[in-house]
Amino acid sequence: MKIRSVILGAGCYLPERVLTNTDLAKMVDTTDEWIVQRTGIHERHIAAPGQVTSELGLRAAQAALADANVDPQTIDLIILATSTPDNTFPATAVSIQAGLGITGGAAFDLQAVCSGFVYGLATADGLLQTGNFKRALLIGAETFSRILDWTDRTTCVLFGDGAGAVVLEAQEQPGERTDRGVLITRLRSDGRHKTKLYVDGGPSSTQTVGHLRMEGKEVFRHAVAMITDVVEDAFRATGYTAKDLDWFVPHQANKRIIDGSAHKLGVDANKVIITVDKHGNTSAASIPLALCAGLADGRIKRGDLVMLEAMGGGFTWGAALVRM
Repeated sequence: MKIRSVILGAGCYLPERVLTNTDLAKMVDTTDEWIVQRTGIHERHIAAPGQVTSELGLRAAQAALADANVDPQTIDLIILATSTPDNTFPATAVSIQAGLGITGGAAFDLQAVCSGFVYGLATADGLLQTGNFKRALLIGAETFSRILDWTDRTTCVLFGDGAGAVVLEAQEQPGERTDRGVLITRLRSDGRHKTKLYVDGGPSSTQTVGHLRMEGKEVFRHAVAMITDVVEDAFRATGYTAKDLDWFVPHQANKRIIDGSAHKLGVDANKVIITVDKHGNTSAASIPLALCAGLADGRIKRGDLVMLEAMGGGFTWGAALVRM
């Protein structure tokens, strides 16, 4: 027998305001055609004034708990993946914990930019397997609109705000390839690429929040190779192949990157969950938002084999193979 981290439910939340490409064209020198051709994005959601990351995360968490039919008081671990916390400290996860009325267990933030949810899944899985925790709430929540330079047309068109969450439970499984839960995770990073995607501020450097800066062509150039490498590593470790997948749920950064990665891996285009057109790049929230969308409309079903993958600033990247 083996302890596996099984997904009991998922939930998501998107702010009410929708910012379309046409709206953006009135703000910066761009067009709907230019944005769609290069990114596949048509619109994104933007947090309201005063609406903070913890509020988005709390709403997604509440939806996930309801979907799992789980009492919040049974959650003893909360991990929030975010690059846009409410405050420098304390961790935004504790605000969500308080919002749920939970006073026990552990709660902390995890920062791996767009790879945050995959890093968080690996962390939650590792902690659940120790036996010290039974049920975890893993959340990806971002208000990237707060760190964008809205005069920079190369970056402000790409990102949006939102949150997604899953409830994970430690369960005994037979220890076979057909087990439910997290089957394997693979994480990577390479700090030599920092300046290709970063925020030009921080408490110890500028004492300001700063704005997101990106060398788009460089990020694109590395993305497909890094993503396919880590996914193929996960396949080798488990004996599965792309043909065994029921669904591919990638980080929603750019449709050209998603399409290129799926093609290189040999994943059928009909098995790819796409939400980037409606959400833009929501960083650590993008995978749980896409997973939630696939579950909500019935495409992703219990027992399905799902590959999650992401790449973000740092660079960080990772993959997780999960049986729902």
